[in-house]
Amino acid sequence: MRVDQLRPWPSTAAEAEAVQDALRGRVELTGPEEFALVAGLDVHYHGDDEVTAAVVVLDAATLDVAEQAVAHGRAAFPYVPGLFAFRELPALVSALERLTVTPDLLVCDGYGLAHPRGFGLACHIGVLTGLPSMGVGKTPFVGESEPPAPERGSWTPITYGGATVGRAVRTRDGVRPVYVSQGHRISLDTATRQALLLAPRHRIPEPIRRADHLARHPPS
Repeated sequence: MRVDQLRPWPSTAAEAEAVQDALRGRVELTGPEEFALVAGLDVHYHGDDEVTAAVVVLDAATLDVAEQAVAHGRAAFPYVPGLFAFRELPALVSALERLTVTPDLLVCDGYGLAHPRGFGLACHIGVLTGLPSMGVGKTPFVGESEPPAPERGSWTPITYGGATVGRAVRTRDGVRPVYVSQGHRISLDTATRQALLLAPRHRIPEPIRRADHLARHPPS
């Protein structure tokens, strides 16, 4: 699949913030409600800078693997709060470009609008690909939310700067919630519903659970 890459990638915090400012206005917060192919994206670090990016595409109806790809590289951008996506984007883009199918939805291990600058990894990869995208974080990042009720499917809003930027969603009875936020071309209701549909057995939605495993254990 083709990705509208940034070339060259930013090398300083000021350049990266300028990119976020330029692309933020392209984010769309409505879009399709159903998806046939859903891709999970994750990155695993080997030491401080060596990374393996993995993309696993699943059939949304069966959760069977349709295709997967990995890419190895170095995180050339320094760790700067709010700019973490720039450490992972080059490798993720390389992995996406190795796919022969185009997913209908990208599910990132990370955040979208629930981000200090309102433009997390899920927003960025969505704008670059033009595909619907969403973030699912394992831990809270920015904003405030009350714990949802203990039953699967319960959720509470995440608010930041006076706006709703995501939801804490309970995907398993009595288990810690995940933190869902919009990336691009998706509504918050649809993102919440997808997080639940894609997590029939585990706390973490299956696409990013599979991507995490692939990034940690890539084929030799």
